[in-house]
Amino acid sequence: MESYQIFLILMAVYLLGLIGIGLYFTKKQKSVTDFWLAGRKISSVGIGFSAASSWMTAGGILSVIALYMLLGMGSIWSFVAPNIIALLLIALLVGKIKHLPAITQPELLEQRFSSSIRAPVAVVIAIVMALFAVADIKGFSLVLSIFFGLEPIYAAAIVALAISVYVTLGGFSAVIWTDMIQFIMLATFSLIIAFVVVTAATSGAADAPAMTTSDLFGDVPSGWWNPFIIGVPAVLIAIFAIIPGWITEQDPWQRIWAAKDEKSARNGMILGSFLIFLIFGVACTAIAISLNHIYPEIPASFAEIGMGAMAAAEPALLVYIVSTLSPVAVGLCAVGLAAAAMSSADTFATSGGSCISRDIYQRYIKPDATMKQMMTINRISVLIIVALATVLSFYIDSIIDVIHIATFIASAAYFFPLMGGLFWKRATKQGALAGLIVGAVVQIGLTAIDLANTAPFATAYLDTVHPVLSNHGVILGMLLSGVAFFGVSLATKPSDIVNLAPFFADEAEKLEKEAMIVDESDPEYKKLSKVIEKEVTGDRASVKLNLEASATINWDRFVTELKNIHPSWVTPTGRDSVYRLTKADMLACVSLTRGDSEKEIWFAAEPLAADLDLSEKEFLVAFKQVAEAFANVGLLLTLPSDN
Repeated sequence: MESYQIFLILMAVYLLGLIGIGLYFTKKQKSVTDFWLAGRKISSVGIGFSAASSWMTAGGILSVIALYMLLGMGSIWSFVAPNIIALLLIALLVGKIKHLPAITQPELLEQRFSSSIRAPVAVVIAIVMALFAVADIKGFSLVLSIFFGLEPIYAAAIVALAISVYVTLGGFSAVIWTDMIQFIMLATFSLIIAFVVVTAATSGAADAPAMTTSDLFGDVPSGWWNPFIIGVPAVLIAIFAIIPGWITEQDPWQRIWAAKDEKSARNGMILGSFLIFLIFGVACTAIAISLNHIYPEIPASFAEIGMGAMAAAEPALLVYIVSTLSPVAVGLCAVGLAAAAMSSADTFATSGGSCISRDIYQRYIKPDATMKQMMTINRISVLIIVALATVLSFYIDSIIDVIHIATFIASAAYFFPLMGGLFWKRATKQGALAGLIVGAVVQIGLTAIDLANTAPFATAYLDTVHPVLSNHGVILGMLLSGVAFFGVSLATKPSDIVNLAPFFADEAEKLEKEAMIVDESDPEYKKLSKVIEKEVTGDRASVKLNLEASATINWDRFVTELKNIHPSWVTPTGRDSVYRLTKADMLACVSLTRGDSEKEIWFAAEPLAADLDLSEKEFLVAFKQVAEAFANVGLLLTLPSDN
């Protein structure tokens, strides 16, 4: 049986398994939070494996090996080290991020600033996520081209159709569980191939002189093992160019919000960084050194044609596999690399899709959409990102460059608005919008200039102008974004307390306090205690109450009335979500959303598990206030019978 036929059989079995996972989690998708954040129930192991899997693309693995072959450890600053460092830094931010009740970063920025910044950030993130997904499709295209001589359209079709099915069925829960399976497959592939290639290089079986393993790893050019051989200034430029974009990338934040508690989120990020090191730092290093011994002409060509040697270095591992391994092994390797492509692309599809669904459609097009309608839009949004990435994959050639371009746009556009908003109280909506626009426009412009004026395989044009303009001038883009952000913020009126309270505890103390007197002998309190849904996950509890009004709810009229009679109810992210803002921990505040039908209203909160009894009392107060507002607009809302 030919390797291609074996691949098709194995791929079909694998895809059926992924679709089965999607079907299993379809039944569990009851709300937007369930679809985009897996119900906030993911363990540290799930977070760690998924975080690592989502940042290790098939194309990324091939590019890392190629860079090691040509540049040695000095190349780690372009991709490997920023991956590991970024996850460790994100682990430090978990405490600040986790308690915010956002599903997306644009939603968080609206909470902090205003609605004016939400749509622009959503568009930028959606584009960045699509560009990241392009790298996955390009990497898998290279695999299928070398292994089986297939055109790129086949790789795009396999990745696009597969993730479209299981992600649209199972949402983020399916992403997490398939990521775990895909990482195990990828790790198995990487470690076994590393062993095979090292054995071939040391045994003399690959038309290269035999040697011991220690001699193999010692027989490298001078300075190959030195990560600082490129110079400290170049290292610092790379760090400041790439890491800001990756620590503010939406997909790891989405995993923090999906984790069952802070400990799980933090430990998951640390685990993810270790798993990335295992593949990029151990397996890829062994493979690169061995391939240099097997194909010495590839590193030798670097002296003559520079980075043009990447054209031979990137597919070197694939060439070795297809020329030396059995058809069954080739088929297995192809499936393993397909897993790497899908494990990243599904993450970027859900992350970008959430911005289209929640931050554009629900926020601006149909704020009163029911939960059932939103579940349909969620799935369509994922398909849009997949389709965009598929189209772009036919127009972009370099795998690493597309990852860097997406990263640099993210760094320049929303690093300062996002991180400044979290930690600097004086940041304003005008400053955030100025930083976003200036950073995005400047960075896109610099990238276009750099690409237009750089000849194939030549040093980048902006690098020749000044070293600080390397990496498509992202340092300048970030600098101008920061100047605009801080300058305009200081020149404009400070943010309102409603925007500051969820982010700064001292501002929350200034919130208008409402007396909360609850008589535990109150029949309604006893009834509510029996019908309310409670589930403890980690250090928090999920509390829900789904009710149905006496008639169709005019959502806009109801929200206006509720806010008028009870000022503690606010809509910091639009009228689709209403919060009773009484504390800094906004996740613990009671929120309101539309249910599956136009008569349903859903109450929800995620208090600390230790405060569950207090949350029940807050639910009763919230219910009575909502019922009062309903009565004022001619509707009746009552608690269901506990029978």
